[in-house]
Amino acid sequence: MGMPDTTHRYTVDEVLAFPSDGNRYELVDGELLVTPAPGPVHQHVVSRLQTYVSAYLDEHAAELEAIVSPADITWGQDRLVQPDLFVIPTTEISRDWGTYVTLVLAVEVLSPSSGHADRVVKRRLYQERNVGTYWVVDPDARLVEVWRPDEERPEIVTEVLTWRAAPEAPDLTIRLEQLFANLAG
Repeated sequence: MGMPDTTHRYTVDEVLAFPSDGNRYELVDGELLVTPAPGPVHQHVVSRLQTYVSAYLDEHAAELEAIVSPADITWGQDRLVQPDLFVIPTTEISRDWGTYVTLVLAVEVLSPSSGHADRVVKRRLYQERNVGTYWVVDPDARLVEVWRPDEERPEIVTEVLTWRAAPEAPDLTIRLEQLFANLAG
């Protein structure tokens, strides 16, 4: 006889009711993912990416907006994620996180405690939800994994990261040497 499943399956409402303690709480199919507050390297990389992506969108895709977390992206009662950076259509912007559902780009910057969740658990969810492009940014290895919805393996980028907001737009290009320049560690 097998062991009974005693793992608590959380809901979005339960997670949103947690007291603010500095941790990031996410939920994928009822599984609670907890990560501590991000460190300085993580935040520097997120800030730089937000600057690059926002400037690009301002010039080439005004119908899209780049947002930095914390943000409560929910897809049902057992899925809540907070991508470090994401791009959505401006038509979804409101005072309610519930309207933010179409992620054109999602970005997670790895921290020591987030590797499995970002590379496996959330990646599968983002692919299932047809997130246009998903970047897993690894500051320690100085590379970016680029995932798309139907791919079984990522593109590994070590020099120049590119992304296109729309077929008619030019590419956004980010030199990883610049992205990771002057980071401690």
